[in-house]
Amino acid sequence: MKFYSKLLIGLFTLLYLSACSSGPQPIEYGKDECYRCNMTIMDNKHAAETVTSKGKVYKYDSIECMIRYIAADTNIEYSHLLISDFANPGELVNAQVSTYLISQNLPSPMGAFLTGFASDEIAQLKQEELGGVVYSWEDVQATINN
Repeated sequence: MKFYSKLLIGLFTLLYLSACSSGPQPIEYGKDECYRCNMTIMDNKHAAETVTSKGKVYKYDSIECMIRYIAADTNIEYSHLLISDFANPGELVNAQVSTYLISQNLPSPMGAFLTGFASDEIAQLKQEELGGVVYSWEDVQATINN
């Protein structure tokens, strides 16, 4: 009997811990709302997501919404900052190592004309095709927040 109670307690503990651990979550396009502006997230080429160090997930309809939100609330620590890779719509990639293009010929949901790319090479090709300016993570944050 003692063995079964320990086994049962162990199983409940495992279930509890797995339910509490949270990482990135898929964005449900057409259902999820942007945490910053409350618009329904429709565009799988420009969406973004943050996960706090405590596991709370916030989803955004555009990269600029995410950038503006994290700049406004500096008390939050993040374990993940993610953006949609324009070249692979719906695929979330690390925002801090991605490359960004601001081009008047490539609209984004909130009007900043900001698009993110997992690949620097693809961002450069898109810039050659459409014009605009390519940015690093640090530079795009400064540009959007000014």
